[in-house]
Parts: sequence; structure tokens; C-alpha cells
Amino acid sequence: MENELTKKAAKMLLNGATLLSEPCPYCKGVRVMKEGHALCISCGKEPEKKEIIEKVSEDFTTSPIKQTLQKKIESLTKDLESEKDLENQQNILKTINSLLETIEKIKDKQ
Repeated sequence: MENELTKKAAKMLLNGATLLSEPCPYCKGVRVMKEGHALCISCGKEPEKKEIIEKVSEDFTTSPIKQTLQKKIESLTKDLESEKDLENQQNILKTINSLLETIEKIKDKQ
């Protein structure tokens, strides 16, 4: 499977993908990104934005701050899908990460 992942990553790079500076969240391997989709060359996992949004949605009550954070994450996810510039993609991902950390802090205080 590792050889197949290497071939897939090489093909992605030849078609305009870029190497990410941040490692895979699962195995710390090297990742390649194209059109908002990151692929880990080591384990083959691709974090799914859908899982993140569903998890956040499940944790929300009717708190206005939680609803606002959820809307921001959904909006940023849509922006990430259409963003072509790697630097902008990384900024969007960092912002989503900050929002998720804020949500965790709010949950811990409840």
C-alpha cells in the first residue's frame, strides 16, 4: 500500500499539488495537498472536514457563542474548498483549528 500512496502522491505533485509543512495529525507523516484535499504519504489518511463539522454540530446547544463559532467553521470550510493559494489554505486551516480549540475550552467550562 505504501508504494501505491507514493505513486498517488507523486501524481498529485505532478498535477500541481504541494507538500504541506504541517505533518499528518494521525502518524506525523508527510502530506500532499491539492484542491483542499490533504493526503498523508505514510498512512494514506485524509482528514475529512465533514467529520469535524458533524462532531462540532453534535456538541452544540443553543448557546449564541457556540452557534456563532459553528457558523464560522462552516463558512471557513466552504472557503477552504475553493481556495487555490496554499498560504491562504494554511491560514484558513489555522483559523478553523483556533475555533475548534475555543469550542473545546467552552465545553470544558460547562
